[in-house]
Amino acid sequence: MKTLFIKRFQYYKNLGDQSFDQLTEEQLFWQYNAESNSIAIIVKHLAGNMISRWTNFLKEDGEKSWRNRDSEFENSFQNNQEMLDYWEKGWDCLFRALEPLRNEDMNEIILIRQEKHTVFDAILRQLAHYPYHIGQIVYIAKMCKNQDWETLSIAKNASETFNQKMLEKSKISENQENSSPVCFAKSQEVRDDYQV
Repeated sequence: MKTLFIKRFQYYKNLGDQSFDQLTEEQLFWQYNAESNSIAIIVKHLAGNMISRWTNFLKEDGEKSWRNRDSEFENSFQNNQEMLDYWEKGWDCLFRALEPLRNEDMNEIILIRQEKHTVFDAILRQLAHYPYHIGQIVYIAKMCKNQDWETLSIAKNASETFNQKMLEKSKISENQENSSPVCFAKSQEVRDDYQV
């Protein structure tokens, strides 16, 4: 089970990575207005959350006393490299916490802000939270790039072509019954491009 969670998190991390690759430093720090978050600020919040949630994941409350969540919404990065380094630090903390998990750990109880969660539920909570913000990153990146945006999913007006390709693949293997970017519907197999 942890392998599937890791693959899902990796998929969403890749969406962020591929968005950053298309942007200039100025675009990473662009804000629509003073109340809006830049991509850099969203990254700061995501990584701050990850470092808090996944440090000593099984033993300590996921909301650490040393975390200052409010400061995550103020830019302190001097350049895009600082932003990218912090992004990687957050993901590294997450993946290092997930890697040793065993199936029997999934029903253990942990705390987030003193609220009890099973490990399974805590992972699902973060698997909902991170894609929410990564969707914001992709949306801002698309606005910045406009017509020059290289899509990270099915291109506009290309759904039929994509569906046809998936149908052709499914005829090759009985196990390929969905378009999940990570795994096949009725198989433990993970697609080649998502293998570690």
